Amino acid sequence: MINVFVLQNGRLNQVPIDSREDLEQVAPVWVDLTDPTDDERAWVKTIYGVILPGEDEVKDIEASARYYEAENGDLHLRTDFLLEEDDGPSRVVTVAFILARKMLFSVHTDDLPVFRLVRMRARSRPGSIADYMDVLLDLYATDAEYSADALEGIYQKLEEVSGRVLQEEFTDKDAADALSAIAHEEDLNGRIRRNMMDTRRAVSFLMRGRLLNSEQFEEARQILRDIESLDGHTSFLFDKINFLMDATVGFININQNKIIKIFSVASVAFLPPTLIASVYGMNFDFMPELKWTLGYPWAWGLMITSAIAPFLYFRHRGWLK
Repeated sequence: MINVFVLQNGRLNQVPIDSREDLEQVAPVWVDLTDPTDDERAWVKTIYGVILPGEDEVKDIEASARYYEAENGDLHLRTDFLLEEDDGPSRVVTVAFILARKMLFSVHTDDLPVFRLVRMRARSRPGSIADYMDVLLDLYATDAEYSADALEGIYQKLEEVSGRVLQEEFTDKDAADALSAIAHEEDLNGRIRRNMMDTRRAVSFLMRGRLLNSEQFEEARQILRDIESLDGHTSFLFDKINFLMDATVGFININQNKIIKIFSVASVAFLPPTLIASVYGMNFDFMPELKWTLGYPWAWGLMITSAIAPFLYFRHRGWLK
């Protein structure tokens, strides 16, 4: 799918593109391609002289492939954007940006919420965008905002887990659910931190390359400050995650110790009856109780009493709670 946007009075207006002829008749500021077809790639190459990278090239993580200037002067950037899905775990989608002929080209495999937010805001805020570089910086700024919202969501989920962990009755099933939730939020927090690191590198590359005017340079510095604040928040969330993980594992150990304590108390309580049964099970010729009429009930009564007495003692000391 190819989305073409033209700039009119500081607003991004999308132009429907159904054929190559439609693309030739517009002067776009931003050409956004989501999982483009071979025909759409050919249109961009023929009309604008821009060769779009393949999927393998987009996912290349080598430093030399993420930020570079081509021989024809086109700037190439690879930036990661967060994608949260309701029916599955979050993931990171790499977007290839190409800055050529005063236009921004973006190539990615999935429709990203950050891109949708930028398109919606540009239509509702006239004058916010002046050129293709403003579009790129707006994408990075919106990415930081989207990550901040995701971090707030992580904190809310961790608060819910904290309420379950600190409840009076915490079963093994509760512990398993808590560990699953904590692991999910830890993974998302890690992805956000990695995403912010990648965005910082991309913005720093633009600043070092002297590609921004004074206003754009100040906006880029503000983006870096926002990312710096998000780094501190991710560190705080990692500390909270570690605390909840330790607390959950601690409660699991307490529950296991309770079970072990029950077995320990039972084994200790049944030691005296076992000793009595062993004594009266000896095959000696001379045993005073051997010919005693009340010997059998005496042995049973002695064993039962010796079993009950330790339980009463343990209960009195509070060791059975």
